[in-house]
Amino acid sequence: MTTQIKVTGTQNLGSVQFTGIEGGFGEGKKAMLVKDIAEIHGQPVKEINRRINDNISRFHYGLDIIDFLSGSEPLREMASKNGWIGSNRTQNVYLLSERGYAKLLKILEDDKAWEIYDQLVDTYFNMRSELDTSNLSPELQMFNGLFKSLAKQELATKQLESKVDSISEIVAVNTVDWRKDTRQLINAVAKTQGGFSAYHEIQSEIYTELERRAGCKLSIRLTNKRNVMAGEGVSKSKRDKLNKVDVIADDKKLVEIYMAIVKEFAIKAGVWNG
Repeated sequence: MTTQIKVTGTQNLGSVQFTGIEGGFGEGKKAMLVKDIAEIHGQPVKEINRRINDNISRFHYGLDIIDFLSGSEPLREMASKNGWIGSNRTQNVYLLSERGYAKLLKILEDDKAWEIYDQLVDTYFNMRSELDTSNLSPELQMFNGLFKSLAKQELATKQLESKVDSISEIVAVNTVDWRKDTRQLINAVAKTQGGFSAYHEIQSEIYTELERRAGCKLSIRLTNKRNVMAGEGVSKSKRDKLNKVDVIADDKKLVEIYMAIVKEFAIKAGVWNG
């Protein structure tokens, strides 16, 4: 059974206003209407609904998503009262939790989506209602301030522990499946620097640094490798598919240097935040 849903007023994200909602997925937990998510992302509501419906099996009702039009009558009445039903043809009025919105992002997966997600988590989903402590005695106000200070310290400690754990995971990447692991790390770095469009630029920077440290030219090695394969009768299509990572794979020393550089890029970019 979902917790009571209540509208908390108008919220702002940049120039966009949207409906602040609490409940539905837990007492005091923030939630967002798909109609507002669509506006924030600059897409039609029907398109966001389509993407959700195409992947509806990935959303858990009551945990990730609620549909005002397929729930109880009070939910339908609430949607109608607040003007969330666009027309008689409206089939879904979805409400997403932070967890549900994170899943939607994986489906949308564009640069704008990740940019917006950071803002929403920082400024909306993580907001909590502040208690009015003005009427407390000086002693209780002092204890309230102390508890807040301790809570902040505990949060900072947990964030530091998470950061250390993430760095440890990065450092632990080894040569067993180095191609896949380094590719995933580069993808993570790219997300912190603009998304997919930044991937090739970051990969190029890594190659340049590898050549500097190893004192080699990957482009020359790649040409030589293709020439050798041509002499062995390997088809041109297969030769053309070769890339600099294939060249790196031929040299154990280059593999180790390449992995070290990718790890350095990942740690510097702070991919544990991504």
